[in-house]
Amino acid sequence: MIPAKVRAAMNEQIKHEMESFYIYHSMVAYFAAQNLDGMAHWMRCQAHEEMVHAMKFFDHILERGEKVELLDLRQLKTEWSSPLEAWQDALEHEKFITGKIHDLTKLARDEDDFQAEPMLAWFNTEQIEEEANADRIASQVEMVGENKQGLLMLDKELAARVFPAGSPLDPAAYTAASA
Repeated sequence: MIPAKVRAAMNEQIKHEMESFYIYHSMVAYFAAQNLDGMAHWMRCQAHEEMVHAMKFFDHILERGEKVELLDLRQLKTEWSSPLEAWQDALEHEKFITGKIHDLTKLARDEDDFQAEPMLAWFNTEQIEEEANADRIASQVEMVGENKQGLLMLDKELAARVFPAGSPLDPAAYTAASA
């Protein structure tokens, strides 16, 4: 049994993770419209991760015999003035998610929900990577500034990110299914 306050906060975290999925797809659309296909690809892979994060909470709640309540999602943002602004927003969003994970960890401890600790420890560690990746890329985009060659080199580098096996967000998954 999950304490009621923790269960409610976990359902809220599913919402936040799904909003992350949604905003990163908005960034996919933005980068694709800017012909920055590598950045679009990187964000599509990131969106996959966010769906996995939502499902970790979803399954945790179910495995503990509780009810998942899917909450309404907000459209966070759909337009950016530059690639740098998009990456800076990605970093700020990851910091927001880190804060929510910290709040949830504290709540679980306050409510003596020891069974939540291993999963929340995983998320706390994961957020270090999430913030570091967004910070590194935002810093690199800032570094290249208006240099289009530098931006295109970075875009090409970001295109190398690999989808996890079987990801439904990998265009190869639905291209093969329709063949």
